[in-house]
Amino acid sequence: MLTLKQIRENRDYVIERLAVKGVQAAETVDRIIAFDDRRKAAQAELDADRAEMNRLAKEVGQLFKQGKTEEANAAKERTAALKEKARRLEEELTTAESEMNAAIVTLPNLPHVSVPHGLTAADNVVERTGGAVPELGPDALPHWELARKYDIIDFELGNKLTGAGFPVYKGKGAALQRALIAYFLDRNTAAGYLEVMPPLMVNEASGFGTGQLPDKEGQMYHATADNFYLIPTAEVPVTNIYRDVILNESDFPVRLTAYTPCFRREAGSYGKDVRGLNRLHQFDKVEIVQLQHPEKSYEALDEMVAHVESLVKELELPYRIVRLSGGDMSFTSALTFDFEVYSAAQERWLEVSSVSNFESFQANRLKLRYRDANKKTQLAHTLNGSSLALPRIVAALLENNQTPEGIRIPKVLAPYTRFELIG
Repeated sequence: MLTLKQIRENRDYVIERLAVKGVQAAETVDRIIAFDDRRKAAQAELDADRAEMNRLAKEVGQLFKQGKTEEANAAKERTAALKEKARRLEEELTTAESEMNAAIVTLPNLPHVSVPHGLTAADNVVERTGGAVPELGPDALPHWELARKYDIIDFELGNKLTGAGFPVYKGKGAALQRALIAYFLDRNTAAGYLEVMPPLMVNEASGFGTGQLPDKEGQMYHATADNFYLIPTAEVPVTNIYRDVILNESDFPVRLTAYTPCFRREAGSYGKDVRGLNRLHQFDKVEIVQLQHPEKSYEALDEMVAHVESLVKELELPYRIVRLSGGDMSFTSALTFDFEVYSAAQERWLEVSSVSNFESFQANRLKLRYRDANKKTQLAHTLNGSSLALPRIVAALLENNQTPEGIRIPKVLAPYTRFELIG
């Protein structure tokens, strides 16, 4: 959430930067400032009236002692009128503050100055590429056909048990999932991330804290009886561990990693681009989260990008790193790098990770602060990244490594799967 100070002191800049995300914010920004002016005026008048009431309270007693009953009663009547006015001012103050905050939470985060201008994925900028695209023969199969051929993922059974987008992994398919999760967690913890195992459901406050609510409630599964939400990513519960926490500067950096299933309704998703593992309603993902000092958060972002790149390299997958344009970024992000791997049988790039710096946007919603050298509290910066999301990684591994003998397992995964070939 943007701070009121950001909005008031940098009105034109806020409007200009939000336009990079395709958001025309002038009207909302001016409404916020008007609500704040109204709030300040009501507060100033209320403070003055309270001071007057305190003065009159002392005066009434003195007037009665002096036998000035008529004047004392007049002062009492004046106090009663001020109390009624104060009640109205308090209501006006509460309304103005509520309307101001409701408007502020509709504004997305400001994009970093390095974010490319543009409103669609076509405007994203490829930062670098790596790995070799395999040359597959004419008989190459997409992963959903390979899954059927080797009986490792059953999409029809998942549809029977739940619905489309809930596959059942079987045999070596299930072992491959487990291997990838263990491999990612081992690499993350070796890089200094503390592993945590969070709940898979969160309350409304947690959804608000990381920016899923009120922006994305339609994309989350909602357990209405308890008002809990199934998590769309481990980022939500893991980052919320530090909601309402004040850190010391010496606590930075805080590095956390978690494996969780993720649940997304993905309303309106259909067609060939979401076939098989390309888009699911339930999928596995390993996440990394950092809490950082504001002066070091972009250094941390580079570190996280390099870490995710090392994982993709070790899996021997062709990849590219893309700097997202303003219109393709999330509501909460200030700067995002997407990782895409090449799916040789589908002949297309598949997104497998987003690594983002949210600066103080989430921290303001979370009330996540730290004490600086002068013992003043400041907002921390938060970052997160997929490290990695499994479905499209599995899709690319199956497709790119298919051979006449079976599907080859990358060397780095063989110790985890305990087999080198799916055949």
